Amino acid sequence: MQYNIKISGFRLFVGDLGNLMGQIKKISQSHPGCTIQLLNAEGVAGREHVLHAAIHALKAFERRKNIAKDLGIEICVRTSAQRQISKALDILGVREGKMNLCAVFVGCDDEILNKISSILGERDDDLLKPDKNVLRRIYKILDVEEESVVDITKIMIEKTTLLILET
Repeated sequence: MQYNIKISGFRLFVGDLGNLMGQIKKISQSHPGCTIQLLNAEGVAGREHVLHAAIHALKAFERRKNIAKDLGIEICVRTSAQRQISKALDILGVREGKMNLCAVFVGCDDEILNKISSILGERDDDLLKPDKNVLRRIYKILDVEEESVVDITKIMIEKTTLLILET
């Protein structure tokens, strides 16, 4: 099965989180079948990591093995490789203040991407490049899992994949 998934990076200052999320929800709800999920880009190990997690989230819904009731939250859970929604949101949730965001669009057309860009500001996909030191700290990745053997993106993809075995 083929999925329509787009992933973009944005750098912005979140002044009113409730207002921002309300705007995103309004746009998403006005386009049936479109899911928009914002993630803290610092906890993302690159576009490949998020794409892998989004596909697994969609497949979890197809198999009725989803952890969350909402596809966006399921994407957050899978990306963070956490079974508990609260832990996933602690790691990847959006907060007020200066943020680097990863926006995930599932089933959305280009019009949605343009609308979201008008809210979030200038797109900067370089924000999606993984910072191995930050990711090691966030996910408590030990030195045993050395990048000389496997890079940080592959480690995170593996952690996402292992979550599937538990559901």
